[in-house]
Amino acid sequence: MTDPYALFAEWLAEATKTEPNDPNAMCLATATPDGRPSARMVLLKGQDARGFVFYTNLESRKGGELAANPHAALCFHWKTLSRSVRVEGSVEAVTDTEADAYYASRHRSSRIGAWASRQSRPLEGRWALEKAVAEYTLKFGLGEIPRPPHWSGFRILPARIEFWRDMPFRLHERRVFLAEGGAWREEALYP
Repeated sequence: MTDPYALFAEWLAEATKTEPNDPNAMCLATATPDGRPSARMVLLKGQDARGFVFYTNLESRKGGELAANPHAALCFHWKTLSRSVRVEGSVEAVTDTEADAYYASRHRSSRIGAWASRQSRPLEGRWALEKAVAEYTLKFGLGEIPRPPHWSGFRILPARIEFWRDMPFRLHERRVFLAEGGAWREEALYP
């Protein structure tokens, strides 16, 4: 298969059948403008021929790092399948239409949480978060909960996608796809 997006979709479908929790979990690595890396787990919420999408509070540490340095790396690891996928590329914001559609699909409590959480900033105590949740629950009542202006998504636009599969005697299979001039070039790597 020479289409890395199709291969990824195939592997994700297999992981969805075997992984007990969050087969769409991925480690997202960002970096400050001076190159200090940070990594955390997020959930993949969309994947198409343009890239890999996740959503977050834009005022979070990752949001700030991506605004200052719009490059990132992802790593999916499916232990039950003995496989992983690494993605590296530039980052762009999703459209307001995409962010609105995904936000509207979230559970009501998650939409309230997007308003209440000052993600990545110091928390005085759990009571402060619970108080904010109660305030926003009261504010929005039973009505519609609009998407906060500080909440949206990012799309990683891959320049490189590497597929790793465990093989006997640590002679693993590694296939890398490199974006070149609107097409993908594939090569094998030593394990």
